[in-house]
Amino acid sequence: MRADRLVATLLLMQTRGRVTAAELAGELEVSVATARRDLEALSAAGVPVYPQPGRGGGWSLVGGARTDLTGLTAPEAQALFLLAGPSAAVAPEVRSALRKLVRALPRTFRADAEAAAAAVVIDSARWGDSDRERPELVDLLQNAVVRRRKVWLTYSSRTREQSKRLVDPWGLVDKDDIWYLLAGTGKGQRTFRVDRIVEVALTEFEADRPDDFELAHAWRGVVHEVEQKRSLESATVLIHSRFVWVLRGQFGRHCEVGQTQDDGRVRVRLAAPTPLSIAEHLAGWGNQVEVIDSEPVRAQLARIGAELTERYGAGEHG
Repeated sequence: MRADRLVATLLLMQTRGRVTAAELAGELEVSVATARRDLEALSAAGVPVYPQPGRGGGWSLVGGARTDLTGLTAPEAQALFLLAGPSAAVAPEVRSALRKLVRALPRTFRADAEAAAAAVVIDSARWGDSDRERPELVDLLQNAVVRRRKVWLTYSSRTREQSKRLVDPWGLVDKDDIWYLLAGTGKGQRTFRVDRIVEVALTEFEADRPDDFELAHAWRGVVHEVEQKRSLESATVLIHSRFVWVLRGQFGRHCEVGQTQDDGRVRVRLAAPTPLSIAEHLAGWGNQVEVIDSEPVRAQLARIGAELTERYGAGEHG
């Protein structure tokens, strides 16, 4: 759930006392299913939002039709502002919404809530990198998702072959400064890297989106599929315990640490898409790492070693 939409939802409920999912969807320009999921997520997170079934029902904040958000406990208020705070640093609309929401909080909560909003800053640039800006196409695609409009994509494949396709945009994900679009196509759900999208053309045709679609759940499925492909080959190595943290940095979740041997070395299970991928990471370790169970990886290491010896062996460089 986007932090600015969460704040807007609470402000609407504060103003109106009670809202239906359909009313909320109309105000925030999202689908009814998305509005309902947002309300349910707020309730599940512990914010005192509850549904009232039947005719004239809807969703309300604990405290009545004209609540001043006194139903929020101090930890709940802090949790809300911790969630929304980082977005406020880059989005003026969120910053404005937070100021309004602070005034609606009980006076005793305000100082802690403001401190929570300012407690976290997200800096996505690595050391030595310039600040990274959000790709321009993201705003256009986000607009298409919110308005539920089909878009024409001109997409470039890994081989730089371009194709044009009509898709139903369902949601956007920012993972490690790379943006992805999850969309419906004639062949089902597909994931597109935004940096490979050459051009986007918004249409006036309404996009189809499953009522039960939930972006976070769908993205977890994408991640699981990708990670499976990244771990098709594996090898067990022995390395001294003081270097294990370096392997973890190289292989991430595909580094499983096992038992420590009598000589101080640790059994570590590594995985990657190919034996060469594993060997390329290990080649620089020299005899600090011993591969004990994968002949394909050992063969790739031997090949790399032979090539290096041929080029840099004695008498070859000077």
